[in-house]
Amino acid sequence: MLASVSAEAPTWAARNTQVLRFFGPLLALTALAGFLVPARLALMSGAAPYNVFHLLAAAVALAIVAWGSGAAAATFNLVFGCIDLYQALAGVVGLFPAQVFALRPADHVVHVLVGAFLAGVGYLGKRSA
Repeated sequence: MLASVSAEAPTWAARNTQVLRFFGPLLALTALAGFLVPARLALMSGAAPYNVFHLLAAAVALAIVAWGSGAAAATFNLVFGCIDLYQALAGVVGLFPAQVFALRPADHVVHVLVGAFLAGVGYLGKRSA
């Protein structure tokens, strides 16, 4: 059992893959919840275009995990993190796609937190490649 434990720290490519392995299914669950939770009970947007966007992103994320490319995982994390940060800004100042996605204040908070984390992990993965 101890033979499978590496003495070396995981690379940033491996860390990006691990993050995406968690984040991909989370995106899919977020989309499904958006379709299922009634709007009056939801803290976050349940707009169909927003949910479809999350499902498409989840499919890409899971395909990258299945492909096993740490570089692609880092790229996805960096790009999606930047998209999340943009969506937070767009929601606050009223830029596209804020109205189409029916973004709410809780969406902005999550976009800043998740976006900063993903962009940071993705950047470190790209920088170390």
